[in-house]
Amino acid sequence: MMANLIFWLILGATFLLMEGAAWATHKYIMHGFLWTWHRDHHQPHTGFFERNDYFALVFSVPSVLTIVLGFEVPILWFLKPIGFGILAYGIFYLLFHDIIVHRRLKTKFFNWLIQKSPYLQRMIRAHQIHHRCQTKEGAEAFGFLYAPKKYAPK
Repeated sequence: MMANLIFWLILGATFLLMEGAAWATHKYIMHGFLWTWHRDHHQPHTGFFERNDYFALVFSVPSVLTIVLGFEVPILWFLKPIGFGILAYGIFYLLFHDIIVHRRLKTKFFNWLIQKSPYLQRMIRAHQIHHRCQTKEGAEAFGFLYAPKKYAPK
């Protein structure tokens, strides 16, 4: 029972801390030395996939490694919930950023959900403001699952 509680606390903490890690990665790596991968995400392009999608593959590596190590090395059990926390953040990122914000999968349900959710409206507006800048420098609002209230639609 206590082990389950600790597992879920570590997973939840990892999930929450991932927003800070994602913010820093977005600001300093995606808009930094790996702008060549991220650029097409800020500019019109054709096709479903973007170079920016490489980041999903790269970011899956720590999740997979920590989960596998957590299962394979008993003393490193705590890596399992860390890996699953990273995975959970990745799933939410895919859902919110790629599917809801960028509408890479169009459904009427998400349109309805956006209309009903002030949180989603704020996230979408913050991301739209982020995308006004089509260059490496000058962007703002680097978060993926959190946006300050200043980005709430007026």
